[in-house]
Amino acid sequence: MTNSSPLKVALVTGAGSGIGRAVAQVMMEDGYSVVLAGRRPEPLNELVEIATAAGQNALAVPTDVRDPASVDALFATIEEVYGRLDVAFNNAGINAPAIPIDELPVEQWLNLINTNVTGVYLCARGAFGLMRKQSPQGGRIINNGSISAHTPRPFTAPYTASKHAVLGLTKSLALDGREYNIACSQIDIGNALTELSVRMTKGVRQANGQIAVEPMVDVKHVADAVRYIAGLPLSANVLNMTVMATNMPFVGRG
Repeated sequence: MTNSSPLKVALVTGAGSGIGRAVAQVMMEDGYSVVLAGRRPEPLNELVEIATAAGQNALAVPTDVRDPASVDALFATIEEVYGRLDVAFNNAGINAPAIPIDELPVEQWLNLINTNVTGVYLCARGAFGLMRKQSPQGGRIINNGSISAHTPRPFTAPYTASKHAVLGLTKSLALDGREYNIACSQIDIGNALTELSVRMTKGVRQANGQIAVEPMVDVKHVADAVRYIAGLPLSANVLNMTVMATNMPFVGRG
């Protein structure tokens, strides 16, 4: 990004690995100054070093999206350093063991909901507030949903419930953001190959109880989809996009 280019600032949560890391890298390639948020500082700092060596701009801000004070500190840092935010990619999320609901400890349910729902809410809240008051006003919030925002897998009630909640939040923000030139999108991802999903290449429980190996898709296609949404003018929006392995069991699942 040259000095004559307008400042473009993006936030990526869960930026230390997987989808978040891939998205952060393409956003930096596109000239954004990228704020890298995540609980583990080491991979964030490693990504900053890679960006710096490539002449790109990145800032690591270790953040626990479950903690309101930590998220407030994140957005205070963004405002202090850059004065604005153009794109927020709410990516941080976790899963729970695929076991019957009565066997799942309540503590794991609460941790998942606090991360996948409250964490997205807190970061969307911070982004919305900054985008609303900055000049020029507006920006784009992109939430990482899931195929599970529409259809569950067996024994995934906590995760499925959390992603249905994200879908409702996305639609509400898309509506409430109109007055302030804030667009909100959701990208629903199916079987992107990351460190966390590699286990699926060995077999996944299906609706009929069988275990089957499912096709996966390169995470770069997800990053390119986020890049496309982020590059749209604020007068245009992709409300929902599904990026999935073509032959995975979603259409016709069950």
